[in-house]
Amino acid sequence: MNNLGMIRVAAASPILKVGNTEFNSNEILRCAEEAYGKGAGIIVFPALCLTGASCGDLFFQDSLCKNQLLAINKIALATKKMGAALVLGTYLRIDNHLVKCAMLLQNGLIRGIVPKYYPTGARGSGDSRWFSPGAEIEHSRKTIALFGCQIPFGKIIFRDPESGIALGLEIDEDLFAPTSPGAKLCVAGAHILCNSAASPELVGSSMRRRYSILQKSRDCLCGYIYASAGTFESTSDQVYSGHCVISEGGTLLKESSGLSFDSRITYSDLDFEKLVNGRIGTTGFGHISMESAEASSYMEEELRVLPLLREDVPLMRAFSKTPFIPEKESLARENSREAFEIQSAALARRLSHTGSKKAVLGVSGGLDSTLALLVAVNAMKLLNKPASNVIAITMPGFGTTGKTYTNALSMMKALGTEIREIPIKEAVLQHFKDIAHDPAVKSTVYENAQARERTQILMDIANMEGGIQIGTGDLSEAALGWSTYSGDHMAMYNVNAGIPKTVMRVMIKWFIDFVLTGPNQDTSFSKDNKKLAAALLDVLNTPVSPELLPPDESGEIAQKTEDKVGPYILHDFFLYHTLRQGPSPVKLLAMAKSAFNDEYDEEFIRHWLKIFYSRFFAHQFKRSCAPEGPKVGTVSLSIRGDWQMPGDGDASLWIKDLE
Repeated sequence: MNNLGMIRVAAASPILKVGNTEFNSNEILRCAEEAYGKGAGIIVFPALCLTGASCGDLFFQDSLCKNQLLAINKIALATKKMGAALVLGTYLRIDNHLVKCAMLLQNGLIRGIVPKYYPTGARGSGDSRWFSPGAEIEHSRKTIALFGCQIPFGKIIFRDPESGIALGLEIDEDLFAPTSPGAKLCVAGAHILCNSAASPELVGSSMRRRYSILQKSRDCLCGYIYASAGTFESTSDQVYSGHCVISEGGTLLKESSGLSFDSRITYSDLDFEKLVNGRIGTTGFGHISMESAEASSYMEEELRVLPLLREDVPLMRAFSKTPFIPEKESLARENSREAFEIQSAALARRLSHTGSKKAVLGVSGGLDSTLALLVAVNAMKLLNKPASNVIAITMPGFGTTGKTYTNALSMMKALGTEIREIPIKEAVLQHFKDIAHDPAVKSTVYENAQARERTQILMDIANMEGGIQIGTGDLSEAALGWSTYSGDHMAMYNVNAGIPKTVMRVMIKWFIDFVLTGPNQDTSFSKDNKKLAAALLDVLNTPVSPELLPPDESGEIAQKTEDKVGPYILHDFFLYHTLRQGPSPVKLLAMAKSAFNDEYDEEFIRHWLKIFYSRFFAHQFKRSCAPEGPKVGTVSLSIRGDWQMPGDGDASLWIKDLE
């Protein structure tokens, strides 16, 4: 059974009784057993979880310290068969100091102890009253004698020798230090940071913690597990919330919310393989590691093999069905605006640089040509040229329907472009006669001849008018090779090269809602914003089709792209994750199952994933000679720097993995 390169993690904030180590250790064990039973391989508990973080001057009491050690020993003995890594926040008496620290236990053994380096003053939780900076102890010793063993102490990276997962411990407010211990641990090789914390809850503090954790995990390309003390701490002067956060590479995977009066365990599945691959592709990360003299000062402690997630285990994390589109609506709108501006600026620059008088494009009434048309008109506005400098050409063929034809004309009229209509049926029939092809045979020849005829018309008119021909093919089509070679595959400049099909719909909807309508609409964008908006809405409701085969008996579109290549929402999901992190086919299937479990069954997803790999490999030859176009998001298939693969690569290994 394949592992997925993921590990289930848990951030636990158990109920406690301040100063009662017996009660607290029992609750910690109960939570640990529950989390381990649910498959967690890393379980993080809050700072000072055995005593309570709010003990105050009781920390100086000999009885509390001794009973905490007994509780630690009890937990170690009770977890001998537990292969998960348990991170406990504690404190120890070392060389006439009290040191706030965290220890990692696995299979009943304390694998290492890490101190808190920067105790806070009176304006924070005030733990400098009791605890000394860890660096003061670290300079004089590298081990601590505990339970008859010498335990590694100080700067430690805990590593699983089989998977290579490396863990680092960060304590409490050390997270907020300008050069935090966690950042240094990541530079030295840690993939996942575990924070045993006890931060009081104040207005706005949870937002600050969340932001800092997300920023740390983004900057350090790491996973972050944060577990804080809860509401059963003393409320003499402040309240603790039990805030638990799990983050991965800047993405919030799971977070506890609100104050709870029960033990709280927050779970998610961390993709450590994604983090490793991300660091390999980030040259700056490797350079920092090599240049850092401090990186060599970290001890490595070998763990026993951690339990990883297998392909037959349902995942406990959410994956967006549309990873190209932010889940937050306001951010999706902002991304749409930025993408449209990038496309428009890119085309305006190309028109200006080439001295082109006109922009020439074919308008079918489908999604791709619609967005390209809007971009072309906006590019002319940026150059202070009229929309009539855009030559929009409709070229009815054998598959053109009244719906798309009408929408194309409506948009062109509303925008004020130059409109040309050039039917291609007679030219294509003549071509069939020339090459001795029977028009009754609706083969690839029948379809591709139309696409190539249209491209020839557009390029020749661009030459005649001293302009450039604008391509309309999108990123999703490029991935699947869903274009006619030297037909719609080719252009003089392709403004949609970086836009996936799922994003295209969101962008056009944004354009309707915020450019053509609403209180801040651009009343000068078209001659009639209302009519243009109505046509765009109809485009959004039209099935995606190349319209190369004749309509059905009722005159409706008969050739629907997604019937042939599969749902674009699935293919965009496959494309995003394949290019961003390169997961194995089995892992990508598990991710898709988790994301689409309410919509598609496993066999449906598996079928289209095989199609994706087959087409993605088979059609690299088209991408190898694709026209230039602007990169818009983080995923691009341009061979000039973003994606390079051999045109004769073999997909059989990827497909076999799924079988």
